[in-house]
Amino acid sequence: MTELKEILYKVSINAVVGNTNNGVNKIEFDSRRIEADDVFVAIRGTVSDGHDFIEKAVDKGAVAVVCEQMPDVKVNGITYVEVEDTQSALAMMAANYYGSPSENLKLVGVTGTNGKTTIATLLYQLFKKAGFKVGLLSTVKILVDAKEFKATHTTPDSLTINYYLKEMSEAGVEYCFMEVSSHGIHQKRTEGLEFTGGIFTNLSHDHLDYHNTFKEYRDVKKAFFDGLSNSAFVLINSDDKNGAFMVQNTKAKQYTYALRSYADYRGQILENNLEGLLLKLNDHEVWTKLIGSFNAYNLLAIFGTAELLGLETLEILQLISDLQSVSGRFQYLISDEKITAIVDYAHTPDALKNVLETINDIRTNNETLITVVGCGGDRDKMKRPVMGNIAARLSNKAIFTSDNPRTENPDQIIEDIEKGVEPQDYKKTLSITDRKQAIKTACQLADKDDIILIAGKGHETYQEINGERIDFDDFKIVKEELKKLNK
Repeated sequence: MTELKEILYKVSINAVVGNTNNGVNKIEFDSRRIEADDVFVAIRGTVSDGHDFIEKAVDKGAVAVVCEQMPDVKVNGITYVEVEDTQSALAMMAANYYGSPSENLKLVGVTGTNGKTTIATLLYQLFKKAGFKVGLLSTVKILVDAKEFKATHTTPDSLTINYYLKEMSEAGVEYCFMEVSSHGIHQKRTEGLEFTGGIFTNLSHDHLDYHNTFKEYRDVKKAFFDGLSNSAFVLINSDDKNGAFMVQNTKAKQYTYALRSYADYRGQILENNLEGLLLKLNDHEVWTKLIGSFNAYNLLAIFGTAELLGLETLEILQLISDLQSVSGRFQYLISDEKITAIVDYAHTPDALKNVLETINDIRTNNETLITVVGCGGDRDKMKRPVMGNIAARLSNKAIFTSDNPRTENPDQIIEDIEKGVEPQDYKKTLSITDRKQAIKTACQLADKDDIILIAGKGHETYQEINGERIDFDDFKIVKEELKKLNK
């Protein structure tokens, strides 16, 4: 057991009632998981307030409570610690409890609207191919070197993060690459972590259901870079107008990457087709199996990060040429009928625009481009008409369908998407609520050499409808439907 005072190291404390020399079993912020001798941290969430469950936590065996407001009734023998911010306290306590594992690793955080998963995952791939033991904390999965665990959030809670970082440290992992979401930053989940570096990809319309305004969303992202130490590096996409803002107050050493402007890591697209990209990275040519200008940015970030972490330039280029695309990120297949189907996670206006522009850049325009797209329920409604406008404008045909409707009526979501379609594009659109039927229809409409884009869900293997997760895999379904056409 660890003494409570050791777990509270560096936590901003207002008041203490009781003894902090007590040994505690573990830290919990969910009263349902409390066991004998645990410390309960009362978090104010968006749905419920942990302060309402202090009494329940004590009844279940908690020996200490960390809260922002002392309860009116205190139980003898229980230690109560009042802090400024329980989310921040939880992050520091988690790091202390697990022995500050991030200090034993070279931890690099990736943040921005688009590209986080791809960059973090490809950096994991690259360093693994270079012969290192590597860790990954991403939307899709958590990897402790070769051992895989399922991820449930873009940025897991502080306890989960530190638990896996400890596992990595004990497994001899040297580098860890981590997606850092705006939710994670806002909820202080990354506090108490020692980052070797931070990467900024880009910033566009997303998560305004949570952050209310674009300014708030941008400022939360910036807070991650504000917290980096002077021994860390920060690598920013200087083609994005928000890049310079992100690093205004950072102590970290600053580096830039860009395709359109001068930067420390400069890129140029020499060839771009469905086979891959030929790039010039700082005067070195490299061929990669990845496709599209957005991947040129991702590869620049990877190239720059690998150099900043000490790998040799020629080795990095060789490793880049061997990288495989990430599941659900511009993942494609070509059927026997020569129909190309692309599955991509593009679920924001900017990401959808990037993918469609990439396809339009590399196709001959003799093909029909059919886009299947929806929007998630219980999320940012403002982006729905924008997504509809982009899909209809940049495709020959657009099929609006269900994504993860959650608790919303999918037909209402589709109506919101349709509102963004310009009159001249309206005849190009169809609305089919059932996602499987929408994908099937796209396949039936497609002829030889046509391209089908299925956007929004990418790597997800489920649909979320009224609180229930139903098995659903875009890539698997389009593969099956295209196979039926061959019979």
